[in-house]
Parts: sequence; C-alpha cells; structure tokens
Amino acid sequence: MRSITRSLGLASGAMALTALTALAGTGAADAAPSGAQSMYAPSALVVSVTAGPDAARGTVLRAVTLVCAPRPGGTHPAPAAACSELKANGPALDALTAPRANVRCTREWDPVTVTADGVWQGRRLSYTYTFANPCGLHASTGVLFGI
Repeated sequence: MRSITRSLGLASGAMALTALTALAGTGAADAAPSGAQSMYAPSALVVSVTAGPDAARGTVLRAVTLVCAPRPGGTHPAPAAACSELKANGPALDALTAPRANVRCTREWDPVTVTADGVWQGRRLSYTYTFANPCGLHASTGVLFGI
C-alpha cells in the first residue's frame, strides 16, 4: 500500500513539474502580454423553462445546455441559431422574449418562467423572464428559449 501511495505522489509531482515547464515556455519572448485574453472567451449557459412565476420554487419542465465557443453545441435543439441570437443581442435578452406581431394569446394566468444562467463571453449572465402562459413562450421571437 505504501508503494502505491508513494508512486502516486511521485507521478503527481512529475505531472505538476511537466505542467509548470510547459507553462513557462521558452522564455520571456513567448509570454503573453498582461491582461491578454484567450482565443475564445467562455460562453456556456444552462437554459430552463419552469412552471410558475418563480424559477427557484417552480417545477422545471425542461433544461438544456448551450455552449457557443469555440463552436455551437450542448443539448439545446438549435445551438447554432441560439448562439447567433446571443451574439446579436448580447446579454440584453429581452428582445428574445418579445412576442411575434401576428400571434394572439389568451389572457389566462398560467405563468411559465425561462432562465439563462452561466457565462457569456467571459462574463456572468443570469436572465429570468416570466410569460403569462405557455402561449406567450411559444409566441416569442427567439430560438434561445424554444426548448
């Protein structure tokens, strides 16, 4: 048992040394300038639809993941279209919940709440919007919440 533990300790130390050596590069000429960003800013969200006026207390009906960098992916049914909408609207997602002009919904109160939580282009994003009923959600212009 001691030899296994000791071997694991040595292997961990060797991997850490290798990682530090790789990070060090060949010297100051390879160093990135201070404040430089990576090639792709992180962009990953969890998008959900919840029954009720409060996402924290309601019943989650559907939830998907959406990754936009380096390429669209995740469990969202239309990741490329959803990422395009995010790029066009930035963190101001109210435009994606606006109703289409030619759709009419009843005035019943059966609230459905949508959320988008995660990171968009390296910054924290937390968005919540409550529709009066499911028709309002289905009549919205955006693809992001059409899960």
